[in-house]
Amino acid sequence: MRWITRVSAWATEGQACPQDQLGVSGRWRGGLGAPWGPEGEGMVFLLLVHHLLLSPEAETTLAEPQEQAEGSLTVYVISEHSSLLPQDRMSYIGPKRTAVVRGIMHREAFNIIGRRIIQVAQAMSLTEDVLAAALADHLPEDKWSSDKRRPLKSSLGYEITFSLLNPDPKSHDVYWDIEGAVRRYVRPFLNALSAVGNFSVDSQILYYAVLGVNPRFDPASSSYYLAAHSLPHVINPVESRLGSSAASLYPVLNFLLYVPELAHSPLYIQDKDGAPVATNAFHSPRWGGIMVYNVDPKAYNASELPVKVEVDIVRVMEVFLAQLRLLFGIAQPQVPPKCLFSGPQSEGLMAWELDRLLWARSVENLATATTTLTSLAQLLGKISNIVIKDDVASEVYKAVAAVQKAAEELASGHLASAFVASQEAVTSSERAFFDPSLLHLLYFPDDQKFAIYIPLFLPMAVPILLSLVKIFLETRKSWKKPEKTD
Repeated sequence: MRWITRVSAWATEGQACPQDQLGVSGRWRGGLGAPWGPEGEGMVFLLLVHHLLLSPEAETTLAEPQEQAEGSLTVYVISEHSSLLPQDRMSYIGPKRTAVVRGIMHREAFNIIGRRIIQVAQAMSLTEDVLAAALADHLPEDKWSSDKRRPLKSSLGYEITFSLLNPDPKSHDVYWDIEGAVRRYVRPFLNALSAVGNFSVDSQILYYAVLGVNPRFDPASSSYYLAAHSLPHVINPVESRLGSSAASLYPVLNFLLYVPELAHSPLYIQDKDGAPVATNAFHSPRWGGIMVYNVDPKAYNASELPVKVEVDIVRVMEVFLAQLRLLFGIAQPQVPPKCLFSGPQSEGLMAWELDRLLWARSVENLATATTTLTSLAQLLGKISNIVIKDDVASEVYKAVAAVQKAAEELASGHLASAFVASQEAVTSSERAFFDPSLLHLLYFPDDQKFAIYIPLFLPMAVPILLSLVKIFLETRKSWKKPEKTD
């Protein structure tokens, strides 16, 4: 299934269609009626192509595109020989909520253009893979691969920690301009993601922090390497030194830059096939990423130890930002053939990627809220003598109302307000479920009190019962003794 909120289309040449056929200033707008499907998409785009505004001012509009509303997509249909696109390209996907499709003079022009628009819209809208990743925690483990469980769960906030690991400070004097890197590269990206949650960023330098795996030596290249099967064992020993997730209320993302010690330099990471990884880095789902930064071998010959090492922060941030996108579920789209794809601008995030992320997180929050409310209803159904406090009932009503509001806002294409409502639904449902008045019923239900208390009182009851039996027997024996008479 694939969703998109609104689609607008423009053509660049010809005569204008009557305004009453178009409805909205010469543009066709399709509401969020149903997911993309084999039947629906054919009818939708057949209507779309037949109701294009054939305006000579469209190329001027294309040259100066206006900011489109969230959840919308504007598709410009240009002539077959237009110079706006290279002649070998049939479509273009931009960083904003706009796309360009090349027209064609053919008897099946409407169908061909419609298929091209469908391909572009599918690449820029919510796909089944993105939806599966958002609902991975609510589906059976064997239904989806581990890659679908890579993105972080939706949260009100996130903490990001950049750590420089220098296990051999006697050999390496490492400097990295992490403050400037965060200001120039990380903050613009997080500002673009501000609608998703609150972010806090910090950094640290750890000395004598070694990996938990001994690298293997490769005589052919006179270098050391970490095999793919050993990478999971690298994180646990290092994580104990980070100390950032223990006291955090929000999910923590760790990005580690590791400068290998002189005895294990250079150090490379291998993939499953034994080939070196181009970025010399790897990431762990919902945890973060690690990059190995090798010192130039020529530096050891030019000076005495410790060698001054200035980190190429641009190369490092390229890797960390790519990992950060993956950990938030912002994957590279599957662009159609002969499509000119424009990468993100300086902030590292395209507008339609943010729409898709808000869509996915809203669906995830709705699934979480409904699951929590269902679990609460099942719990209350099993306990007959339970008393629901007014504040618990109020939170349940708030959660149900927020779920309904989020669904309505999604149907209207208001992604930001839908996401906020879905967060309120999760918060209210969890407050109701974890209310202190219900916790003791959750862990000590009435039908299991005997099973809970017997192991506690049985060890004390045995000696008490034996003592009572002994007292009873002695008392009975004293009653049977005849009284002595003189």
